[in-house]
Amino acid sequence: MKKITVLIVFLFSLNAAFSQMSIDKGYKDFNLGVGFSGYGMPIYFGMDFGVYKDITVGFNASMRFDNYYNNSLGLSANGNYHFNTLLEIPSNWDLYAGLSLGYLIWLGDDGYDGGDDFGLDIQVGGRYFWNDNWAINVEFGGGTATSGGKIGVTKKL
Repeated sequence: MKKITVLIVFLFSLNAAFSQMSIDKGYKDFNLGVGFSGYGMPIYFGMDFGVYKDITVGFNASMRFDNYYNNSLGLSANGNYHFNTLLEIPSNWDLYAGLSLGYLIWLGDDGYDGGDDFGLDIQVGGRYFWNDNWAINVEFGGGTATSGGKIGVTKKL
């Protein structure tokens, strides 16, 4: 835990030259990381695509590993509004919020009878770009299918 804290402090204290953070049509990024949820610890990846100024849509896939609830696969589509322009946020930050529509599929046969979950979730998150293409991201959310958060990296494409 101490190493993770030192890494986060180091990343946030980097002072480099940044291009203007722009979320416009044609923007693309790839996200990868780990998280926590009411259904175990997910490993996730996803992409976001700029469809209009300050608006992205994307997808996420996650795999959760938990001995009590069994393993599960999560698939979701999301839409986010990025507050960078509205709040005049510095170019190396990205603050967003939005909705996800997802499906959680239970895998295995250990007798867990929770059924698959389909639901609508809300999320709020942010990214800190330590250079023009790489960021650390943190997101929190909850809703009808899952709740929790995630931390990872973002690569602008």
